[in-house]
Amino acid sequence: MYSTLLALVTARADSRALRIAERAGAVAFITALTAVAAQVSLPLPFTPVPFTFQPMIVLLGGALLGSRLGLASQVAYLALGVAGLPVFAASPGLPPGVARLLGPTAGYLLSYPLAAFTAGWLAERGFDRRYLTSVIAMGCGLAVVFAGGVAWLSIVWSRGVAGALAVGFTPFIVADALKLLVAAGCMPALWWLVDRPNTSRN
Repeated sequence: MYSTLLALVTARADSRALRIAERAGAVAFITALTAVAAQVSLPLPFTPVPFTFQPMIVLLGGALLGSRLGLASQVAYLALGVAGLPVFAASPGLPPGVARLLGPTAGYLLSYPLAAFTAGWLAERGFDRRYLTSVIAMGCGLAVVFAGGVAWLSIVWSRGVAGALAVGFTPFIVADALKLLVAAGCMPALWWLVDRPNTSRN
């Protein structure tokens, strides 16, 4: 088991209470960042699923926070949406509030906690410290998002597997893969910045 970046940084806190407060603040920050990323959305005419930057925030947040806290950040995000706060992607074609979790994008949203957990679980095993393994970790998390979204569309919305792939996977995979390749470099870069003072002293 490896330390996550958050665990390493907060381990320097002067007290346990401060350490808990710092970690809770980090969870809240990722929750808020997920909500902000949802507002940068692009509705597409051929699919009910909008293009957003949320998946990358979910995966980066999971890698930064670790499995349990990453999952908690996305559960908190969904809870805010269920409570009626405008944290889901703005879209005239999608229902607001709790009804969003019954709509065509529900599979993606409900997969976010598990996707963050997956990326965090792999980060806890050192996958976030090098670029290639960071790509693998985030690729696994993104696979969870797509699996949840496509499964929901194919079963609950009765589109069948082919139809679900056509509207929920094919239009997004290239752009999401490119975003993933960029996002995967963030964690190794952050680790380098954190380790740099120690290297300089040596």
